[in-house]
Amino acid sequence: MSALTKRKAKKEAEATLSEVKLTRREKRERFKKRLECLTPEEQRYLKRKQFMEAVWPIFRGLIVFGLCFIILYPLIFMISTAFRPSSDMNDPTIMWIPKHLTLSNLKQVIKAMNFGKTLSNTLVLNIGCSLVQVATCAITGYGFARYQFKGKKILFFVVIMMILVPPQIILIPQYMFFRYFNPFWVYNAITGKYINLINTAVTMYLPALTANGLRAGLFIFLFRQSFRGLPKELEDAAALDGCSPFTTFVRVMVPNAGSTFLTVFLFSVVWYWNDYYVSTSFFTENETIALTLKNLSTNIKVLIFGDANAQVNTREIIVWMEAACLISITPILILYVCLQKYFTEGIARSGLTGM
Repeated sequence: MSALTKRKAKKEAEATLSEVKLTRREKRERFKKRLECLTPEEQRYLKRKQFMEAVWPIFRGLIVFGLCFIILYPLIFMISTAFRPSSDMNDPTIMWIPKHLTLSNLKQVIKAMNFGKTLSNTLVLNIGCSLVQVATCAITGYGFARYQFKGKKILFFVVIMMILVPPQIILIPQYMFFRYFNPFWVYNAITGKYINLINTAVTMYLPALTANGLRAGLFIFLFRQSFRGLPKELEDAAALDGCSPFTTFVRVMVPNAGSTFLTVFLFSVVWYWNDYYVSTSFFTENETIALTLKNLSTNIKVLIFGDANAQVNTREIIVWMEAACLISITPILILYVCLQKYFTEGIARSGLTGM
């Protein structure tokens, strides 16, 4: 660095330091003098700018506080209720902190939900479908991002419609398809019967295998955006090394889109974990946590009061419902806390924050 550059940098540092040391009164005086040198239009602009700079932090703080209250209020209420006895729900003096902390609600709920078996069934269905869906949606998104073929725009329009159209519209045809499953359209002609796939894991795995599972359209779009952001030179270099298109995808593109894979996997896990509407259509037995929560009120009445038709005050039974919800979301919260850093990175790279 030359002597002239050093002197210039020193002067700039001294000017910055002197600016910091200015009092509010001196800043106001300098601002007034600056206004006197400007036109009326420029003066109004600077005043508006100064007003917005003063008001915006307060407005932003109120927005953040409101959003935090809306998001955190149900969670705080759930935690507060899960650890209090049912008698405390009728005590008007108790708002947030219970007078008597108890773990009996959690123990009773775990027994009523048969939590060990239910959790294992949910993990097998959830993790398995998520892994299959990530693989199929990644291949589909890569095809849309890197290859040109006839009907590409029409097929991508179908993907967008998968995002926009609610699953309720196609649920009845899906149910009929699985209830009267006819492989290759010849099974019924040969045997005169149909295969009933209701209450089997195939009803969830088969859509995931065909990139048509829960929120599959969104996942395809995320992978498409992620792969489009990777340089084309990666594929050219792989082709020069003799890699086939599939080998290029597995050995070059997948490692460079690792954060997107993790993001989509987390999204898929959460949606399969919380799914209630689709599961109730294909399962009539309590196979998953979401379905167990549906019938928890009846199970609690049978376990604690000995009668499924027992008349129990809603304010009293809510302690067990909140305890069950707390247990149900705990695995997802642990998963997110452990992978939060990579999840945020994947969101930034997958195209949700800038397209």
